[in-house]
Amino acid sequence: MKRLLLVDGSSYLYRAFHAMPDLRNRAGEPTGAIYGMVNMLRRLRADYTGEQTDTHCIACVFDAPGKTFRDDVYAEYKATRASMPEDLAAQIPHIHEVTRALGWPIIMEPGIEADDVIGTLARVAVEQGFDEVVVSTGDKDLAQLVSDKVRLVDTMKNAVMTRDAVFEKFGVYPEQIVDYLTLVGDSVDNVPGVDKVGPKTAAKWLAEYKTLDGIVANAEKIGGKVGENLQKALDWLPTAKFLVTVKTDCEFELARHIEGQLKAGAEDTDALRNLFQRFEFKTWFRALGGASEESAGSSGNNTKAGAAPNSVLEPQSLFDSPTQGIDSIRTECVNTDTAMDALLLALQAAAKAGRFVAFDTETDSLDAMVARLVGLSFALEPGVGYYIPLAHQDLTSEPQLHAEEVLARLKPWFEDERSPKVAQNAKYDLHVLANQGVWVKGLVGDTMLASYVLEAHKPHGMDALALRWLNYNTIKYEEVAGKGASQISFDQVPIETATRYAAEDAEVTLRLAHVLNDELAKTKDLQALYNNIELPFAQVLFEVERNGVLIDSNKLDQQSSEIADKLKRIEEQAFELAGGSFNLNSPKQIGELLFDKLGLPVVKKTASGAPSTDEEVLSKLAEDYPLPAKLLEHRGLAKLKSTYTDKLPRMVNSNTGRVHTTYAQAVAVTGRLASNEPNLQNIPVRTAEGRRVREAFIAPPDHVLVSADYSQIELRIMAHISGDEALISAFNEGLDIHSATASEIFGVSLQEVNSDHRRTAKVINFGLIYGMSAFGLAANLGITRDAAKLYIDRYFTRYPGVAQYMENIRQQAKAEGYVSTVFGRRLWLPEIKSPNGPRRAAAERAAINAPMQGTSADLIKMAMVELSNWLHQEKLASKMIMQVHDEVILEVPKGELELIKARVPEIMTSVAKLRVPLEVGCGVGNNWEEAH
Repeated sequence: MKRLLLVDGSSYLYRAFHAMPDLRNRAGEPTGAIYGMVNMLRRLRADYTGEQTDTHCIACVFDAPGKTFRDDVYAEYKATRASMPEDLAAQIPHIHEVTRALGWPIIMEPGIEADDVIGTLARVAVEQGFDEVVVSTGDKDLAQLVSDKVRLVDTMKNAVMTRDAVFEKFGVYPEQIVDYLTLVGDSVDNVPGVDKVGPKTAAKWLAEYKTLDGIVANAEKIGGKVGENLQKALDWLPTAKFLVTVKTDCEFELARHIEGQLKAGAEDTDALRNLFQRFEFKTWFRALGGASEESAGSSGNNTKAGAAPNSVLEPQSLFDSPTQGIDSIRTECVNTDTAMDALLLALQAAAKAGRFVAFDTETDSLDAMVARLVGLSFALEPGVGYYIPLAHQDLTSEPQLHAEEVLARLKPWFEDERSPKVAQNAKYDLHVLANQGVWVKGLVGDTMLASYVLEAHKPHGMDALALRWLNYNTIKYEEVAGKGASQISFDQVPIETATRYAAEDAEVTLRLAHVLNDELAKTKDLQALYNNIELPFAQVLFEVERNGVLIDSNKLDQQSSEIADKLKRIEEQAFELAGGSFNLNSPKQIGELLFDKLGLPVVKKTASGAPSTDEEVLSKLAEDYPLPAKLLEHRGLAKLKSTYTDKLPRMVNSNTGRVHTTYAQAVAVTGRLASNEPNLQNIPVRTAEGRRVREAFIAPPDHVLVSADYSQIELRIMAHISGDEALISAFNEGLDIHSATASEIFGVSLQEVNSDHRRTAKVINFGLIYGMSAFGLAANLGITRDAAKLYIDRYFTRYPGVAQYMENIRQQAKAEGYVSTVFGRRLWLPEIKSPNGPRRAAAERAAINAPMQGTSADLIKMAMVELSNWLHQEKLASKMIMQVHDEVILEVPKGELELIKARVPEIMTSVAKLRVPLEVGCGVGNNWEEAH
């Protein structure tokens, strides 16, 4: 077969940059995108060139700098694109250098985009007799090139785009892609389409009218608002079509001599060795005959001097390189007594040797409290994964061991503290096994949490981690179980298929544990954060989730009924104000009513150009108009009803009689938790109805709820971090901080501070730590911007340490890309150098507040770990049942109440020593609202 293999280099260098961790060599040069490109190019070449092809023609195509013909046609073309990140721009020359050294001809044609070069080469190659053209890209625009002889491959998603695959993805065939893109537009390149026309509408029209010309010819038949928008766009559509069309007739020299000039070259070993040594890709360097590991260095994330050389969990890694042999994972199905005996002996041997084992559970539900165990997988050494099927419906092809017998045999190992174990998102697996009466001990690692500590701003799912850290494409769940409405549960997956998927999960988790441990060991603060806070806290969260909370379903039912009556009254009042009925849940009807019929001012527009009716807009309009205020009230109550008063009673676990939320530990970059099903973090407490919801969270008979809450924690942390003497003094003297600030700002004694003074000072105290500007303060207080600026100036005059901190932290964020908490958590700010002004300003505001939020999150985690240890040591019946922001709620037998009230604040205030005292308030009640 005569094949031309083309790489969309401009697409892939961005994808490599964002997929890889922030790799740097010892000189501080960024290397992640280079590393990713080398991996991709080597794998692609291995997959698509070889003895089976008559001609080895390959090329890597990059955009040349400067304008193209499209810029001459449309000045706004790509105008909204952010400029290339500095760290990526610095790697471009080296990417070109290493690409050539790998034997790939490079093409960059001035004035012509990479897409057009690829399109032209694909057409010419087919005309010149090539049997196949393979284009490696992640760019959807190139789908228009697909034909019987041209196909796209996406190595990062392990996907091949044929003609049928194009239709499956877009709902149109390749020859319709240009018309499809013309209609929907291309936001990446800033090419507008038809307003309100999305992928489904475009595909529907093209199915009916076949082409854009057919749609235009029948434009008058298309009714509704979308038809009006089509009519308005008719003059623009030819330009849009020109912009999204990949040219296949560009004139450049290489297009005439594909076989002569695009031959695949041999790798330049000497050049690659030098490049790998400079960029410290140690495994590749050694593979090319590099002298030693020491001369090659080690690639990693900003390695600090003095970092521990060994793995966090194991004295010596099993891997020469975590990625070595990654393409040849052997998976074994454990479904005989003999195989089970051998696995048990291997687990025991690993425990004796002090080597950790990766394990994973496969279930039939994402709800860990009700999930049924379908199978277990293990990995004890690199290259091999084991799967024990337990409850598959596949009864014909493979036998299965009895689940109860398997669990009975594994229970001693799972519950042995001396048998070290690692998992990915271990808390889920702990719940699943606890459902079976197995209480896991000896958990020494969680790859999701390790990733979170290293790079909180990136995804932490195993598929993403494997790609980012191991350069490995895992088998995706959708590949074995399907997706959408046709997706099957895992117990329906055939055992042979399930074995490949599940055993790979465990093996990849084992590799990830080693490589992430090595990364953590390079920075002592991050290693300590992982070992001393996040891992122990995951165990505490498991207990809190398992404990659950009692709710009063009857009270919630009553509240739902009352809210429904109130919603009906608000709806009637809204109809009266509007002069007629309308759907209060329809943004479209609300927009037409407010802006077309009533003529209210447009505050802002959506991305499609329509007037926005979001909460911010309605809040602004509500200052002057009664109808938007009613809409806001209705929206808030309807959400409260659907999310809490209606839903909570249905969420009671039938086995426990309690509601069990799930806390997401690896979501917020600040370290805070997220709460799901139900979301306990977002119950609206500023309204009476919202506060009443908390009344339904109750204590059982002979118990009370105790709420322990850090007082003004972020302001105290600000005092500590900034070192401002006046702020520190106010806290150390036990002054009311808002009154103290009011005294300073308004130049009055503490005795003369009135409620208005204190209210203003409170807004300033909290506003400034969130980076509030004079404009924001003025809007919040209802004063002029000049008055707000005067207050801020006075604040910084009285608290100069705070002003200096804010300036210093901005500079640190720009220099390092992150800021840190008191305990070393890194809070990444990807937009801190963005050329987009508003995004950069938002990142600067986040830089100011993130250390406070992050340190606060660290403190509550540390406190809950200590509380859990104390409760267990004292063998108390009291237990933690919820955590919301800076508050922990305990369910306490009345006989233990006085002890809890005395010791809990002591423990929480002693977990860390700051420059100012920590303070914890304790409330007691029969329900959460009373206790809070």
